Amino acid sequence: MVIVIFRSRVKEDKLVEYYAGVEEMAAIATSMPGYISHKSYSAPDGERISVHEWESKECLEAWRTHPAHLRMQSHGRENFYEDYTLYVCDEPRESRFDGGR
Repeated sequence: MVIVIFRSRVKEDKLVEYYAGVEEMAAIATSMPGYISHKSYSAPDGERISVHEWESKECLEAWRTHPAHLRMQSHGRENFYEDYTLYVCDEPRESRFDGGR
């Protein structure tokens, strides 16, 4: 499994356009082989964090280089983002607790 953590700040006046693009990208990503899940969280200070899970490096690479995703990445850098940081975690260590469920 590969985990991607994307921390970003989006320009306030671009939020509506940004979230429309997020929906479009999610529709593509969820249809790709090896996609497991993604969730997004927003902090009160405007930082947004999304966590993405992929079955393998190869599956993530296919998403990273998907033509529509490449276009959106470029558009995002030019128009949406104040800043961002991307972390890719290959073969993360995992432990679980289910509370007896």
